[in-house]
Amino acid sequence: MMRRRLVITGRVQGVFYRDWFVAEMRRLGVRGWVRNRLDRSVEAVVEGSEEAIAAAIARARQGSPAAHVDDVVVSDDAPADLPETFAKRPTV
Repeated sequence: MMRRRLVITGRVQGVFYRDWFVAEMRRLGVRGWVRNRLDRSVEAVVEGSEEAIAAAIARARQGSPAAHVDDVVVSDDAPADLPETFAKRPTV
Protein backbone atom coordinates (compact mmCIF):
# COMPACT_ATOMS: atom_id res chain seq x y z
CA MET A 1 0.00 0.00 0.00
CA MET A 2 1.17 3.49 -0.73
CA ARG A 3 -0.16 6.85 0.38
CA ARG A 4 0.17 10.21 -1.33
CA ARG A 5 -1.02 13.75 -0.62
CA LEU A 6 -2.26 15.71 -3.64
CA VAL A 7 -2.74 19.45 -3.90
CA ILE A 8 -4.74 20.32 -7.02
CA THR A 9 -4.81 23.85 -8.36
CA GLY A 10 -6.74 25.56 -11.13
CA ARG A 11 -10.48 25.99 -11.46
CA VAL A 12 -11.29 23.17 -9.07
CA GLN A 13 -13.77 24.67 -6.61
CA GLY A 14 -17.41 25.23 -7.43
CA VAL A 15 -17.23 22.79 -10.38
CA PHE A 16 -18.28 19.50 -8.71
CA TYR A 17 -14.61 18.45 -8.41
CA ARG A 18 -14.77 16.95 -4.90
CA ASP A 19 -17.93 14.91 -5.48
CA TRP A 20 -16.54 13.70 -8.80
CA PHE A 21 -13.22 12.82 -7.14
CA VAL A 22 -14.94 10.85 -4.35
CA ALA A 23 -16.85 8.80 -6.94
CA GLU A 24 -13.68 8.17 -8.98
CA MET A 25 -11.67 7.09 -5.94
CA ARG A 26 -14.41 4.74 -4.80
CA ARG A 27 -14.43 3.17 -8.28
CA LEU A 28 -10.67 2.64 -7.96
CA GLY A 29 -11.01 1.16 -4.47
CA VAL A 30 -8.79 3.88 -2.99
CA ARG A 31 -9.09 4.99 0.64
CA GLY A 32 -8.68 8.56 1.80
CA TRP A 33 -10.35 11.94 1.68
CA VAL A 34 -10.65 15.17 -0.31
CA ARG A 35 -11.38 18.75 0.78
CA ASN A 36 -11.36 22.34 -0.44
CA ARG A 37 -8.72 24.68 0.95
CA LEU A 38 -9.15 28.37 1.64
CA ASP A 39 -6.49 29.18 -1.00
CA ARG A 40 -8.95 27.83 -3.66
CA SER A 41 -7.00 24.59 -4.17
CA VAL A 42 -8.24 21.09 -3.42
CA GLU A 43 -6.29 18.71 -1.18
CA ALA A 44 -6.59 14.92 -1.12
CA VAL A 45 -4.94 12.00 0.62
CA VAL A 46 -5.11 8.74 -1.33
CA GLU A 47 -4.05 5.26 -0.23
CA GLY A 48 -4.01 2.08 -2.26
CA SER A 49 -1.93 -0.13 -4.49
CA GLU A 50 0.76 1.43 -6.66
CA GLU A 51 -1.45 0.99 -9.73
CA ALA A 52 -4.50 2.51 -8.02
CA ILE A 53 -2.47 5.52 -6.82
CA ALA A 54 -1.09 6.08 -10.32
CA ALA A 55 -4.67 6.01 -11.64
CA ALA A 56 -5.82 8.36 -8.85
CA ILE A 57 -3.14 10.90 -9.76
CA ALA A 58 -4.07 10.66 -13.44
CA ARG A 59 -7.74 11.25 -12.57
CA ALA A 60 -6.80 14.23 -10.37
CA ARG A 61 -4.99 15.77 -13.35
CA GLN A 62 -8.00 15.13 -15.58
CA GLY A 63 -10.55 16.71 -13.24
CA SER A 64 -14.31 16.81 -13.36
CA PRO A 65 -15.93 17.82 -16.66
CA ALA A 66 -16.31 21.48 -15.59
CA ALA A 67 -12.89 21.77 -13.91
CA HIS A 68 -9.65 23.07 -15.35
CA VAL A 69 -6.66 21.59 -13.54
CA ASP A 70 -3.45 23.64 -13.73
CA ASP A 71 -1.25 21.46 -11.53
CA VAL A 72 -1.22 18.48 -9.17
CA VAL A 73 1.56 18.50 -6.59
CA VAL A 74 2.17 14.99 -5.25
CA SER A 75 4.02 14.28 -2.02
CA ASP A 76 4.43 11.42 0.45
CA ASP A 77 2.01 11.38 3.34
CA ALA A 78 2.61 10.08 6.85
CA PRO A 79 0.48 7.18 8.11
CA ALA A 80 -2.74 8.20 9.82
CA ASP A 81 -6.22 6.84 10.31
CA LEU A 82 -8.26 6.98 7.13
CA PRO A 83 -11.96 6.37 6.62
CA GLU A 84 -12.92 2.90 5.36
CA THR A 85 -14.30 4.43 2.19
CA PHE A 86 -13.26 7.59 0.34
CA ALA A 87 -14.80 10.67 2.01
CA LYS A 88 -15.32 14.39 1.49
CA ARG A 89 -14.10 16.59 4.35
CA PRO A 90 -14.91 20.21 5.25
CA THR A 91 -12.90 23.14 3.90
CA VAL A 92 -9.81 24.18 5.85
